[in-house]
Amino acid sequence: MDLNAIKSKLESLQSQTSTSNNFWKPEPGKQVVRIVPYSHNKDNPFVELFFHYNLGQNKTYMSPLSFGRPDPVQEFADKLKSTGDKDEWIQGKRLEPKMRTFAPVIVRGQESEGVKFWGFGKTVYQELLSVIADPDYGDITDPVNGRDIMIERQTPAEAGNQYGKTTVRVKPNQTPITDNKEMLETLLNSQPNLTELYTEPSYDDLKEALATYLNPDNDVDTTTTSNGVAATTAPTTNTGTATTATTTKKTDDVEDAFDSLFNS
Repeated sequence: MDLNAIKSKLESLQSQTSTSNNFWKPEPGKQVVRIVPYSHNKDNPFVELFFHYNLGQNKTYMSPLSFGRPDPVQEFADKLKSTGDKDEWIQGKRLEPKMRTFAPVIVRGQESEGVKFWGFGKTVYQELLSVIADPDYGDITDPVNGRDIMIERQTPAEAGNQYGKTTVRVKPNQTPITDNKEMLETLLNSQPNLTELYTEPSYDDLKEALATYLNPDNDVDTTTTSNGVAATTAPTTNTGTATTATTTKKTDDVEDAFDSLFNS
């Protein structure tokens, strides 16, 4: 038995567990959290990051656009959208990185677990910004006079949709983060740096992932249709020659766009 390999695997799993402990997501039902000032950017507690979801083998990649750096997938998406072809515009839009916003929070009743990062989408982000922009509320993160947030999470079945629903309500009462001065000092000054919890792929790594996504390793050429269904160029008993030719043409167009952008 290779004990070094066993130790390496253990350290890797422990590292993954430690990283996951830095994040929080609401469970179905109601929970109360408090957004706290972010020690790594005292002017703004919100951190906007961009991700590519399901880019080959259902993997998620952080986009270099999060830090203002070039992203080959975004470049390719822009090229597809500029062709004038509706289907290619749809595929280009699908390939664009999606923004996810994070805020440092403490979960009420679990303050001893420290600051965690809560990630949310555009709707919740807009609601929180609207409250903060309202002079009747102002800085809800203030350590002494800020406000807690009630979060209600509905399951897909409860919300009647595919993803579920998250609603937020900022409480009207102003309260301190904690009355414990020592705990407050720890909460405000011992926060992880969010951007260090993710690995930014290199330009070449993303280009390779994109190439694999567009040209999967199998016996038939595959592309993705506008409704997210994998379409193969291999004919079936119910597929005519015209349909096969059209699918092949779309696949060739996308591959040609990739080659002209990166291989010429």
